[in-house]
Amino acid sequence: MTGKVKRFRVVTYNVHKCRGLDRQVRPERIVKVLMEVNADIIALQEVLSIEGKRREDDQARFIAEGLGFDYRIGENRRLNGGAYGNVTLSRFPMIFVHNYDLSHQGHEKRGCLHTDIQLRQNTLLHVYNIHLGTAFIERRHQARRLLDSKVLKNREVKGSRILLGDFNEWTRGLTSHLLSAHFDGQDIRLHLRRSRTYPGLLPFLHLDHIYFDGSLELEGASWHRTKRSLVASDHLPIAADFRLNI
Repeated sequence: MTGKVKRFRVVTYNVHKCRGLDRQVRPERIVKVLMEVNADIIALQEVLSIEGKRREDDQARFIAEGLGFDYRIGENRRLNGGAYGNVTLSRFPMIFVHNYDLSHQGHEKRGCLHTDIQLRQNTLLHVYNIHLGTAFIERRHQARRLLDSKVLKNREVKGSRILLGDFNEWTRGLTSHLLSAHFDGQDIRLHLRRSRTYPGLLPFLHLDHIYFDGSLELEGASWHRTKRSLVASDHLPIAADFRLNI
């Protein structure tokens, strides 16, 4: 399967603990939204996974099994006895995982989940799934942490990279400036009729972003807006289609 990959789709989606605008916690609804998107690689934020109770309470596992995908959890903190943080799912093999701590003193714990995904026998895609803080000073710290020698500037990381997630930055601040300068891929907003994804029902903020290396060719991007996705979470999913040129 991996030997024939030429194109792939990624999506970033803050699922809000699978709690919809109707205040119902329904992970099966998130699965249906993701089935509609039909992505190969999925970056989720605000996932709560509580083991040993109802099957639906372990949200990461429930969603992965519903899609038939492999998955990795980046636990940033414990919540209600479960793991809470980012989750990356993939149709392709996942061969490496590391969760970087992006927490800033006095604020909620945050992280960057790095997974290496094998698209072809000799082709790895490095996926960084993040959820940044809501405070300006906090995001400044997190942006600099991302760009240090152990994360995005790690010289041992070879191959194409994608950074995506909920940046909690609704204007082009320091984080957007630094990451735009670091990644030489095209701005996906050029492909979006509307780039605002939050809140889903009447979006007026652009919080969710996708950055990537110029070695990947962006063929298109869209935000997934359906009756189901408008209720399933307070964010809308953003999908991007890429072509491998190697």
